[in-house]
Amino acid sequence: MDVHFIDIIFFAMVAAFLILRLRSVLGRRTGEERERPDPFHPKPAEGGGDKIIPLPDHTQRNAGAPVELPPATTGTPLEAGLTQIAVADPGFAPEHFVEGAKAAFEMIVTAFAKGERETLRPLLNDGVFENFASAIKAREDARQTHETTLVGIKSVDILEAQMDGRTAFVTVKFVSEQINVTRDKDGNVVEGDPGHAAEITDIWTFARNTRSRDPNWALVETRSPH
Repeated sequence: MDVHFIDIIFFAMVAAFLILRLRSVLGRRTGEERERPDPFHPKPAEGGGDKIIPLPDHTQRNAGAPVELPPATTGTPLEAGLTQIAVADPGFAPEHFVEGAKAAFEMIVTAFAKGERETLRPLLNDGVFENFASAIKAREDARQTHETTLVGIKSVDILEAQMDGRTAFVTVKFVSEQINVTRDKDGNVVEGDPGHAAEITDIWTFARNTRSRDPNWALVETRSPH
């Protein structure tokens, strides 16, 4: 048999082996990939044995199952909006959304106070992120620091819900008690009272493309009550 022909067969076998190895590696998650934080779909707590408490998985609601809505929403535009979202996204459940919104609120308020842009980025849309980032930069330029102590969240209520094309929008009212203090470079208080907790009402709107495989909701608008 021709030596060159044997060489061709040998290299073909090597190439096939390498291709199979690459496919097995490229198709496998290593566990080192960075994932976006998703407070609306928390992961089960880490641990062993009976210490693991599985959290509800909002993706398990059957598409044909009725949506559980608060009794107060019956016959209201809010009920219609929540139902439309549930039809577009069979995994949507208002009670789970409220828990996720509460977690997101805590994360965003804390990250903004600390100036943690990387934490804020995946939780906000471009417009809101730019506003938050500008405020953080202005604070840094003034050599000031901001401290927020979230004493507690008194209530979380869905005010509005609607579908706009493929995108779901849910507006939530948060009533919380916070201690907010701004200090200068020397640690002197320039705004706020470290000994006083104020009741603050925030109205935030979250949005998500229901056709997207990404389960995250993003904060797209913030406002104060009228």
